[in-house]
Amino acid sequence: MRKLPVFVVTLGLLMSATSQVEAAGCIKGAAVGGVAGHIKHHGVAGAAAGCAVGHHMAKKKAKKADENQQQQQQNAQ
Repeated sequence: MRKLPVFVVTLGLLMSATSQVEAAGCIKGAAVGGVAGHIKHHGVAGAAAGCAVGHHMAKKKAKKADENQQQQQQNAQ
């Protein structure tokens, strides 16, 4: 049982050491996935999946924002 808290603390420290751009959406997704996984007794797997989904969604949101910004610049010209 002691391995899980050590793993969670280590994972948290590693995630906090990465830059904000690389972890976009990961922390929120991991929190949600961890809670959902905890209910099904797979907290770590849920956190990992949540991180991946959260990062993917944040990347899609950033891409759409960039496209909107480029379109607004083209319309201004």
